[in-house]
Amino acid sequence: MTTPEKDRLRLVVITRVSTNGQVDGYGLDVQEKDCRKWARANGHKIVKVCRDEGITGKAGDDERPGLAEALQMLADGEVDGILAPNLDRVARQLTQQEAILSVAWAHGGRVFTVDRGEHLADDEDDPMRTFVRQVMGAAAQLERGLIVKRLKSGRRAKAERGGYATGAPAYGQQAVERELTEHPAEADTLRQMREWADEGVGVREIARRLNAAGIPSKRGGKWHPTTVARLVDPEARAYARRQSASARTADREQARRARADRVLGRLAGGAAG
Repeated sequence: MTTPEKDRLRLVVITRVSTNGQVDGYGLDVQEKDCRKWARANGHKIVKVCRDEGITGKAGDDERPGLAEALQMLADGEVDGILAPNLDRVARQLTQQEAILSVAWAHGGRVFTVDRGEHLADDEDDPMRTFVRQVMGAAAQLERGLIVKRLKSGRRAKAERGGYATGAPAYGQQAVERELTEHPAEADTLRQMREWADEGVGVREIARRLNAAGIPSKRGGKWHPTTVARLVDPEARAYARRQSASARTADREQARRARADRVLGRLAGGAAG
C-alpha cells in the first residue's frame, strides 16, 4: 500500500552510542537499519542520519553535534520530524528527553521512535498523555540506574574478594581471561623494591636504581618517586586512592556545573532577545 504524498514525512534520524564499542550490541549501524525499516514500513522519507558516537546520553544538546544538527534541521523547516530507535537514544535522562521533545514540538515538528511510534505533543485536554509518557520514562530511567548500581556493586564485591573487576591491573599483576594472575617479571621487581624499602632505601633511590637498570614502569615509562611510594608504602597507597576518588568527584561536579551554566546562558540569551 502506497502512502499518499501529503502524508509522506521528511524525517531526520537520531542515533547514539555512549561508547565506541557499545557493549549492549545496539550499535549505530543497527539503530540506523531499524529506523530505515520503520520509515519504509510507514511510507516516510529519511532525509539524513545524525550520529552521536561515543557520547553519553546524559550530555546536553550542545555537547551532542548529531542531536544539535537534527534539531536545527527541524527548526529550519528542512524536515517534518525526528525519528529515533527509542527515547533512550534521544537522551538518557527523563528531564532531557522532555526538554528535547518540547523543542521539537515548539518548532511544529513531530517525534517518532521505532519502538512506540509517534510521541504526540502535550494536550491540555488530555493530561493522561503527558502522565503516561513521563511515568514510562521515569520507570526506564530507574531500571537503567538499578542496572548500573548492580554492576558497580558486583565489581566492588569482586574486587574486595581479591578478584579482577575492571580497570588496569596493579603493578605485579595481569588480567588473563578476566581473572587476575601474577605477572612474573613485575612481581619479581616489586619484591625487590619492597626489600630495598625494608632496608631503608628511599623512594628516590629506588626509582633511580630501577631506571638505571632499564626496568620500565607499568606503562612502559620512567619510574618516579611517587609511583614507587604507592607500591612500597601502604599509607601512600591509601592516600593515592583517596586523592583519585576526590578528583573524580570534583570532575563530575565541575561537569554538572558547566552544563548548568550553559543552560542558564542560553536562557539569559533568549530573554535578552
